[in-house]
Amino acid sequence: MKIQLLSDLHLETESYQPLPAPGAELLVLAGDIDTSWRSFELFRGWPVPVLFVPGNHEFDQRDVDEAREALRAHVHGIGLRMLDDESVVLSDAGGRRVRFVGSTRWCDFDAFGPAGRERAMRAGGYFQKVMRAERHGQPFGVDAVRALALESRAWLAGELARTGDWDATVAITHFAPSLKSADPRYGRQPGTASFCNDDEGLLPGAGLWLHGHLHCRHDYRIGDTRIASNARGHLRRGEADGFDGLRTIQVFAPA
Repeated sequence: MKIQLLSDLHLETESYQPLPAPGAELLVLAGDIDTSWRSFELFRGWPVPVLFVPGNHEFDQRDVDEAREALRAHVHGIGLRMLDDESVVLSDAGGRRVRFVGSTRWCDFDAFGPAGRERAMRAGGYFQKVMRAERHGQPFGVDAVRALALESRAWLAGELARTGDWDATVAITHFAPSLKSADPRYGRQPGTASFCNDDEGLLPGAGLWLHGHLHCRHDYRIGDTRIASNARGHLRRGEADGFDGLRTIQVFAPA
């Protein structure tokens, strides 16, 4: 199966026209497509199925739980399938079955281990103030983010450990599963734990792991798992330099 991967288009402020990649059998949107949600209309009638995992900014200035269900209904009405702590099995043109395991995942601030958690959470407070989201009637601060992140991690661990009638597993998260995805412009600092998790222990459950959130591109391996991202980011900051919106990634090695 050939997958077109896009994330971090930020169409609430950016001007960009997504186009179908030749030969792609599936489009994966790995979050932060449009804070306003309006630009999901660009994917109406897309020639192949579209899987969408929400990014953190899809929840800006909203109640996280209410927005989750409203967003699901919104993109479903356009013809997209949202995965957030959910999985689906799709077949490729050759009849091979691929399980897609999707979760925003959020950040648990443990990317540097428990010893680095306090500093990571202090740094993460800035990003949560930018979001201005709420949950359970309270600001969606770092403690609430961590609680939701741990729920998502527990779900991911259980789902990736499951066996079933499929030929391959692809994990899709907005937040990165490894510090190896850290943005090279900033390196590894406490704030990096707001973008990357330490999910390397979960990687053996997926042959391919797709993510967004970092406004840069990655393609590397840890063990038998390939980790890839294809974020566009903000043009004015030079983050879109080198971005290829038609990039595709193979689930199975070419015959």
